[in-house]
Amino acid sequence: MIQGTSSDVGKSLLVAGLCRAYARRGLKVAPFKAQNMSNNAAVTADSDLPPGPDGLAPRGEIGRAQALQARAAGLAPSIHMNPILLKPQAMVGSQVVVRGRPLGNWPARHYHSLKPQLMPAVMDSYRRVAAEADLVLVEGAGAGTETHLRRSDIANMRFAEAADVPVVLLTDNDRGGAMAAVVGSWLLHDPEERARIRGFLVNKFRGYFSLYEPACRTITGTTGWPLLGVARWFEGAALLPAEDALALERPARSARGGLVIAVPQIDRVANFDDLDPLSSEPGVDLVWVRPGQPIPAAADVVLLPGSKTTRPALEALRAQGWDIDILAHVRRGGRVVGICAGFQMLGRLVRDPDGIEGPPGETPGLGLLDVETTISTDKRLVEIDATDTLSAARVTGYEMHMGRTTGPGLARPWLVLDGTPEGAVSADGLVTGGYVHGLFGSDAFRGHWLGAMGGRASGLDHAAQVETTLDALADQLESDLDLDALLALAR
Repeated sequence: MIQGTSSDVGKSLLVAGLCRAYARRGLKVAPFKAQNMSNNAAVTADSDLPPGPDGLAPRGEIGRAQALQARAAGLAPSIHMNPILLKPQAMVGSQVVVRGRPLGNWPARHYHSLKPQLMPAVMDSYRRVAAEADLVLVEGAGAGTETHLRRSDIANMRFAEAADVPVVLLTDNDRGGAMAAVVGSWLLHDPEERARIRGFLVNKFRGYFSLYEPACRTITGTTGWPLLGVARWFEGAALLPAEDALALERPARSARGGLVIAVPQIDRVANFDDLDPLSSEPGVDLVWVRPGQPIPAAADVVLLPGSKTTRPALEALRAQGWDIDILAHVRRGGRVVGICAGFQMLGRLVRDPDGIEGPPGETPGLGLLDVETTISTDKRLVEIDATDTLSAARVTGYEMHMGRTTGPGLARPWLVLDGTPEGAVSADGLVTGGYVHGLFGSDAFRGHWLGAMGGRASGLDHAAQVETTLDALADQLESDLDLDALLALAR
């Protein structure tokens, strides 16, 4: 089990790299994370949900990080790799998803009382994953030393004790204070927990290790934990899907010319890895517009991404004045695209009669598409693999949303997937929206879309880029860490 001294120390990426490295050695490796909090999710082929009216088994969902780790291990993602998924929502806490089944929205104070009741499901999922693997790489959640949460812990030391797995502590050298973080963790753990931790790893290291080595000796001298390796800063991290919106807080890269796509960082942004293939295109300058900034007038396209809560996202968008910017952009002949919640926001109205996202009510949309959306408790989870008649391109991806969109605008669909219309296009062709996540990962479709937007595709094979990057990460970990010694710790 890899536990962190805090959130965002790089646990998810490290586990993905270890999954690929050990899988290349011929081991059947599987990832596991008891509880993940993220609005970046992936659809799984399995679920605990009963078959629908059509007799087909519905899909489940897990955190995007575990889906990437499964891919690194050469496995299909499963609900059992991440049995508890928390999807933060404005005002109402988080939607709790248990093994693919939405359990409802829970405020944090109530969820902590619920967690002990979820432990049997967590352990059952772990045993299922372990039964089919030679090696399970378990990722902790946040920091494992949050003593005020220990009584209700199901994802860190309480899980490690229940599953009887050894722990390796991971700290982040890039943010500073790594020595204090490891020693502080030792102080906060009780003697039994300290004995379960077999050593520590330093992550995101830049510079000369000879200058840092005395700090590691101090850590070992204080804690008794040996240094198990130092993982250097991995330059390719930006080419892999990020776990959550913490990645958006890092400084954006400088403009590089080409088609300018502006993406407002809306409230509770979700599944923003939809945009990774676009940001990887050398002829695209994808710019995240942060709160307090205007949408740049130079933008060719404004793209509204997904959000866990559509109505609060609309309200936040208006509070920033982005609605005015977007309407002015369209008047100038600029293009607007909405994905999932972004599609819903482009319509005339979003209703939430049952208070799924917060207090019941309705919020006017931007009015750029002639559609309306009603939020409901029914959650649509569908995998897509079809040919779009309009672009003659294969489209793969998934739908993951709560809400039904209706209206005359649907008569002008964005896509026609194996004969089924999807999404809507405005009468002037400038505004487009739909529910399919991940469609820009389809290379031929992305090339067609970029051409329609006035840009130019490079011929990038995005899936191959992800695979190459995972291999490069595994290569670096092979060089930086003693993988034989780490493997010897497992039992």
